[in-house]
Amino acid sequence: MLTSGIILLAGSLLSPNPGLIFWTAITFVIVLLILKKIAWGPIIGALEEREKGIQSSIDRAHSAKDESEAILRKNKELLAKADAESDRIIREGKDYSDKLRSDITEKAQSEAKKMIALAKDEIEQEKRRALDVLRNEVADLAIKGAEKIIKANLDADTQKKIVDSMIQDLSTKRN
Repeated sequence: MLTSGIILLAGSLLSPNPGLIFWTAITFVIVLLILKKIAWGPIIGALEEREKGIQSSIDRAHSAKDESEAILRKNKELLAKADAESDRIIREGKDYSDKLRSDITEKAQSEAKKMIALAKDEIEQEKRRALDVLRNEVADLAIKGAEKIIKANLDADTQKKIVDSMIQDLSTKRN
């Protein structure tokens, strides 16, 4: 009897019961409608809000990435301009220093040439003065010698003595 009761029980669970199927379907539809009104609306709303928030975050991240790339490009351009400007300034500085050096060298050479020319002129003037002094002395000595010779009107030996004495006078004056 126990075995037949289990069979009856097992048979009733596996056999289709139209009333049970009907009430189960009605209960399922009611639960489904209640869930749709109460739970699914807020859940779907929350999911949509979350999706919008995530999409907004993704959009902000893309725009931030685009902005950072634009800033990076701008910084690279500014850096390239700064490098070009510094190269130009350095080049201009070198050009200016080369020009300044050549100007200073030219001025120094010009001044040196002027100084050399002035020194040569002074040497030439001193040489002329010395020659003038020497000519005057020689002329004076020649005149004095001629005077002595004429005054003495002496013979050759005496004239020779006079010339020798003049030479001796000349050598003592130079020393």
